[in-house]
Amino acid sequence: MKLLLTSNGICNESLKKTLKELVGKEEIRTAFIPTAANQIGDDKDWLIKNLYEFHQLGYTDIIDIAVLDMKLCLERIKKCNVICVGGGDTTYLIEKMRESGFDKELNELLKTRVYVGISAGSIVTCKSLWGSSEYVYDKISSSVPKGLGFVDFNFIPHLNSEDFPKVKFQNFEKISKENPGEEIYVCDNESGLKIEDGEIEIISEGETYYFLN
Repeated sequence: MKLLLTSNGICNESLKKTLKELVGKEEIRTAFIPTAANQIGDDKDWLIKNLYEFHQLGYTDIIDIAVLDMKLCLERIKKCNVICVGGGDTTYLIEKMRESGFDKELNELLKTRVYVGISAGSIVTCKSLWGSSEYVYDKISSSVPKGLGFVDFNFIPHLNSEDFPKVKFQNFEKISKENPGEEIYVCDNESGLKIEDGEIEIISEGETYYFLN
């Protein structure tokens, strides 16, 4: 399985180069899943930016799994070599993945495609949604929903972002000590993780930290 987990999309040359290496060809054909953004009000400039980055790379189809019939989704996804799952509401995203049956289709689809996650789209690949802000910081519930389980660690996006003031290095030193045994990668908006056949590589033009206590 080939994954590229990012905070902020394919926003720099290092991430762009890594995606092309994972795909193994110059032609990038992307199925962009914007579903997590459905629950987010306010200006969608970040979503437009993410879509434009893929538009610059080549063919980009927009497929909302919460709206479209899964048969139609699959027909369109199968024309692509990249599946990008965008950011937004992480809990809503995993719910719609399961309600639509998309979660069950992904293992087969990813035998021949690259998965790109952006923020929530990266967090859902983990064993649980613990890395999402409502659980790791706000602790709105003692029960954390399960993720897809593609990776064994926790992914925390948006380190040092003005939009996410709680995502600071010093906070995670404390959080890591409070959660022994949990592997945590914290990435800023210029960073991501390349995972290929279980091997993890940090791809960064910014800062990424790894915690394990």
